[in-house]
Amino acid sequence: MKVTIIDYGAGNVFSVKAAFERLGKNAIISADAEEIKSSDLVIFPGVGHAEDAMAQLKKSQIDLLLPNLKQPVLGICLGMQLMCQHTEEGDTEGLGIFEDLKVVKFDPKFKVPHMGWNNLIDTKSILEDVNEDVYFVHSYFAPISKYTIASCQYQEKFSAALQKDNFFACQFHPEKSGEVGSKILTNFLKQI
Repeated sequence: MKVTIIDYGAGNVFSVKAAFERLGKNAIISADAEEIKSSDLVIFPGVGHAEDAMAQLKKSQIDLLLPNLKQPVLGICLGMQLMCQHTEEGDTEGLGIFEDLKVVKFDPKFKVPHMGWNNLIDTKSILEDVNEDVYFVHSYFAPISKYTIASCQYQEKFSAALQKDNFFACQFHPEKSGEVGSKILTNFLKQI
């Protein structure tokens, strides 16, 4: 099984790689289009600013490749937000995988970012058996939508995870969520 973590300069790629290694899977880190296309599973991580990350994706043309992948793809944190239509962060157009879904900023009069452990609720798909705490760190969120496969409560209820066809995405960090994160990644590995 070939697992590729997309490297576009905005990722927590090494902690994601380590999470797969804990599961006995060797994941490669690459920005090469052919390497990504030939993978069984693709991970699209992200940490940083949406506008800068989208600029990097466009520079490497990964913005054109990613929405057309047919194998299972997992977006993580900023990766999930960039899979949406638009994000308020930097007024940035996303990849449009989750069509018409706009990422918005948490109300700054409350504590932002939402950081730490919080419970997943309303879970289904690869998260169906996961109603536990996972690790979040984010200032923007995707509202509840037809793509929501798990939600979380912070200021208001928001999408903790999304799915459309072969595209899965987590606002939280499974690679930093201990045993429950490993369980989620194992569920994702079963998609092939």
